[in-house]
Amino acid sequence: MMKTIFALFALFASASAFVPSTSAPVVKTALSAVQQPDAMKTIATVAAGFTPALLSSSAAMATEGTNEWFGVDDIRLLAVLFAGHFFILSLWLGQYGDATEDDDADFFGEIDYTGR
Repeated sequence: MMKTIFALFALFASASAFVPSTSAPVVKTALSAVQQPDAMKTIATVAAGFTPALLSSSAAMATEGTNEWFGVDDIRLLAVLFAGHFFILSLWLGQYGDATEDDDADFFGEIDYTGR
């Protein structure tokens, strides 16, 4: 019985947390409570734009314990890795570089079973 009453009081307490306060006039958001100059808003906007780029580019400089970019100790190996990728890219572009969306437009079409 006590558990049920306690659960009922807990339900009422949690429901009262969503009731709007009527004690004092408050601003709609915390950001509108503080007026910032336009220069500060611009700086904050620029910082918000650069932060994801900085954080995502740091993954390319992950050292994996070797203190070298991409975990490669020897710069010659890094050059060979990049050259190999660029070679494969050039082969692919040579074969499919002029492909357009119209070349594979019939891929999602129906299957023609008539044999024409």
